[in-house]
Amino acid sequence: MIEEIVLKRFKRFRDQAVPLVPDGVYLVAGANNSGKSTILHSLAVWEFCRTIIEAEKGFEAFLPGSNVQGLGLGDDEFSPILVPSLNHLWTNLKSQKEAGDVDGYTLRIRCKWQVEGRVKELEFGLSLANDRMFVKSTFSNLEDGDKVPRVAYLPPFAGITDKESRLPLAIRRRRIGEGVAGSVLRNVLLDLQRLNHKKREKLREGRGKIKDSDLRDLRQSDPWEVLQQTLREIFGVELSIHPFREEYHSYIKVEVIKGSHAGHRINRFPRYKPRDLMVEGSGFLQWLSVYALATDPNISTLLLDEPDAHLHSSLQTLLLEKLEEVSSVTKKQVLVATHSSEILRSSPPEKILEVRQSAPPRFLKNETQKVGLLAGLGSEYSPRMDKVKKNKRLLLVEGEFDCRILKQVADKMGVEWPDRWVEWVSATGHKERRQLFKALKEEVEDLKVVSLRDRDDEPLETVGEGLNDKAHTNPPPGFNCRKWRRRHIECYLLWPPAMAAASRFSVEQINESLRDKYGIAVGEGFKDIAPPQALLDVRGKEILKSFNIDPHKVIPNMDEEEMPQDLKDIVNQLVRLAE
Repeated sequence: MIEEIVLKRFKRFRDQAVPLVPDGVYLVAGANNSGKSTILHSLAVWEFCRTIIEAEKGFEAFLPGSNVQGLGLGDDEFSPILVPSLNHLWTNLKSQKEAGDVDGYTLRIRCKWQVEGRVKELEFGLSLANDRMFVKSTFSNLEDGDKVPRVAYLPPFAGITDKESRLPLAIRRRRIGEGVAGSVLRNVLLDLQRLNHKKREKLREGRGKIKDSDLRDLRQSDPWEVLQQTLREIFGVELSIHPFREEYHSYIKVEVIKGSHAGHRINRFPRYKPRDLMVEGSGFLQWLSVYALATDPNISTLLLDEPDAHLHSSLQTLLLEKLEEVSSVTKKQVLVATHSSEILRSSPPEKILEVRQSAPPRFLKNETQKVGLLAGLGSEYSPRMDKVKKNKRLLLVEGEFDCRILKQVADKMGVEWPDRWVEWVSATGHKERRQLFKALKEEVEDLKVVSLRDRDDEPLETVGEGLNDKAHTNPPPGFNCRKWRRRHIECYLLWPPAMAAASRFSVEQINESLRDKYGIAVGEGFKDIAPPQALLDVRGKEILKSFNIDPHKVIPNMDEEEMPQDLKDIVNQLVRLAE
């Protein structure tokens, strides 16, 4: 299994070594355009080079000192990954020879693995001349007979076809190496079924039926048995492969049977007619392709590029669990590039390879780093993180509503809102936000964070001077925990004159409703730090909603001297901390 990839001028990586773990299921994660797919693509191209050179020149082309000439091919012959043109394989689209290049092979991909405790390396160089690409083995320490990893790359759509003929193993390996693994899916399924049939016949020799203990072991270890049982449990289906004879069958026919799951079988639905697997949904086909190749004994390293793309969130984590089970039996190496927060959240940090734009890829070591990764996923990651790195100030709130209210308060106070604060909406508590702060601190040295939350049902005694959250003890320097003294921020908007101005009700009607329905009387103490207990615990959101009042229309109808002191204190703190 591959332990390291060394890339020279391949797509996003000009000169980069990428560590891998030789067996098990590992995730490749990071922001958009960080290089996740580049890592998988490099292995797919490496496998393509290995496949075509071995097919055309033989294994001896990989041995040191072979002096085999490079193999030339055009755009239409390059198939492992989709690129607009071949020069898109090179960093910054520059394929020309540069100072220090010893030959014309300017792009290099080297893989390292172990054979019986010895490190083995095989590097391929690529060059481009007149829109024709040349591929050659540029470094190797292999010996004749050494086992070379077999890589299969499976993008979200992998060329599944409804007419798939029986193919020799060499041709199937070539198609997988060329990046069209889906086109041999039916061949893989037929192989798994035939191997299972042979095992069953052997276990049945001299007996009327297979021993219960042998059958139990077979169901737990045989790839076809495991695949079928997984399909029964998850999708309520099983596969039926029609008998295939090379002498007179042209295509491999695989149908899906649906029914109710009962043990190790499916009870077919009444009058249900089996149908070809091609008519099933994209999620099922994606799942089947992934799992079938994961059980294929001819593949040692499986690359999955966002296999969760067409799967419901509940199936995403389940797919990972099943891949882990298969990998533990087959010792297969599986790399999964993903954006799925469901998958990442359920995975231990050491199983995640984080790809970053500003630093080398790394395996995470702790939950703090994983929190930072999860917070950064999504299309808004890069611009927001760029602003955090520049401004070094982050305001964590429970909703965009909070920031809009605070900006209105600042305007009423005649205070300029400090634009240095980067607003970040997070429904998590201070504990989780603290993890985010620690993760971001690794990237932003002088970072200051204000984490502002509602009190909700927490005791009033947990709010200290300056709205400090006393329940969160010993925060790290730069991490400021604040909690509203009142139940939530809407409770600071229950000033009857402002409510009346923002609604169709009069001040008298509002006061009457507050008194009769909610048991509160709002007077001069409304603005104080320690108002009556009823104002601290009342549910302000519910009250504003009952009057059909837009919260954003309340503060503009209040004078500065009418606004609660807590709102002013938070604004003053933000102004001070922004300096």
